[in-house]
Amino acid sequence: MGRMWHAVAALSIASTAAVVAAAADWGLPRAGAAEAPPRMGVVRNSTRRSDGNSYHHVWPPMEFGWRIVLGSLIGVFGAASGSVGGVGGGGIFLPMLALIIGFDPKSSAAMSKCMIMGTCVSTVYYNLKLKHPSLDIPLIDYDLAMLIQPMLMLGVSIGVIFNVVFPDWLVTALLIILFLVTSMKAFLKGVETWKKETIEKREVAQRMHQICQEPERATVIPTGPGDSVRAKNPSAEKSSLLKNVYRKELGLLAFVWLAFLALQIANKYSGHCSTLFWVLNSLQIPVAVGVTMYEAHGLVGGLLGVGGGFIIGPLFLELGIPPQVSSATATFAMMFSSSMSVVEFYILHRFPVPYAAYFIAVAFIAAIIGQHYVRKLIRWLGRASLIIFILASMIFISAISLGGVGISNIIHKIESHQYMGFESMCKYGA
Repeated sequence: MGRMWHAVAALSIASTAAVVAAAADWGLPRAGAAEAPPRMGVVRNSTRRSDGNSYHHVWPPMEFGWRIVLGSLIGVFGAASGSVGGVGGGGIFLPMLALIIGFDPKSSAAMSKCMIMGTCVSTVYYNLKLKHPSLDIPLIDYDLAMLIQPMLMLGVSIGVIFNVVFPDWLVTALLIILFLVTSMKAFLKGVETWKKETIEKREVAQRMHQICQEPERATVIPTGPGDSVRAKNPSAEKSSLLKNVYRKELGLLAFVWLAFLALQIANKYSGHCSTLFWVLNSLQIPVAVGVTMYEAHGLVGGLLGVGGGFIIGPLFLELGIPPQVSSATATFAMMFSSSMSVVEFYILHRFPVPYAAYFIAVAFIAAIIGQHYVRKLIRWLGRASLIIFILASMIFISAISLGGVGISNIIHKIESHQYMGFESMCKYGA
C-alpha cells in the first residue's frame, strides 16, 4: 500500500512540476514581451491577435554565416547531450535561437520544439532496438510512459494558461528554483549510483583476483543473482524493432496524442475565453485522467519494483528506475508532447519551414551520434551513472541560460516601467 501512495504522490508531483515547467517554457515568448529591434534583412510575419493587435514574428534570413555556424554547433551539443540525458535540450536550444540566430521569442519557442522533436524521434528510433539493462524486455518502459504521458500533456496545457496569468518575475523564479533543485537532486543521485558502481567493480575485481590465485576453487565461488546480468548486459544487445514495439500501449499513446492535438487546434479557432473555449479546455481532463487511471489500475502497485525530460527524468531516477530506462522512457514521452506542439505551430505558421527542417536534421543527426558514442563509453567504463551526471548538467545549464534570459527581460521591463503584476486570463489571444 505504501508503494502505491508513493507512486501516486510522485505522479502528482510530476503533473504539478509539468505545469511550472510549461509556464516557464512559454513564459519567455509571451506576446506582451519586449521585442528586440530586428537586424538588417530579417523577415517579419504578422499574426493577428484576438485583441485586434498584431504580433510581429522576426524570422532572420537563412544564409551561411557565423550565426548559423555557431548556432549549429550549440545545437549539436544540446541535442547530443539532451538525447543521452533524456531532457531533449530545449534549455539550450531556446536561448541559442533567440540570442544567436535572432528569432523573436515566440518563434524561438516554436523552433525549439522542432529541434526537441528531432532529438526525440532520433533517440527513440535508436532505443527501440535496445533491451532493458537487467531484464529481457524493451529498454523503453511503455507502461510507465502510459502512466505519466497523459498527465504530462495536461500539465503542459495548464502551464500555458498559467503563463498568461503569472507575471514574468514569478515564472522566472519558479523556473530557476525548480531546475536548480532538480539538478542538485539528480547530481546527488549520480554520486550515489557512482559509489554503488565502484563497490560492484571492486567486488568483481576481488573475485577475479581470487580466481587467478586459486583456480581450483573457482567453481565453488558463490555468485549473486546479478552476476549473470553483469556478465551479459541485455541493453548492449540489439533486438528486432518490431519485437520491441508494444502495439497496444503505443496505440493508446497515439490516441492521447490525437485527442490533445484535436482539442488544441479546435481551441485556437474558438473564441478566446468563450464558452466553447472553456469546454474544449475542460475536455482534456477526462482524456488525461481516464487513460492514466486505466493504466494505473494494474501498474501503480508494482511501479517501484521494476522500475519525461527536465522533470520526468529525475522523477524516474527517484523511483529507482535504471538510468538507461529513465532516459529512454523520458525521451519517448517527450516525443509525443513535442511533436504535438510542432504540428500545432505549423498549422498556426509560427516558424519558417526551411529553418525548421535544417535544425531538425541537425538535432536528429547529433542525437544519433551522442547516443552511439556515449553508450559505447558507458559500456567501456561500466558506469551508467554517466547518464545521470549528463542529465544533472543539462538541467543546471538550462537553469542558468533560461534564467538569464528571463532576468534580462525582467530588467528591461523594470527600466521601461512596464506592468509586472498578475494578468487576466482573457487578455491575450492565441
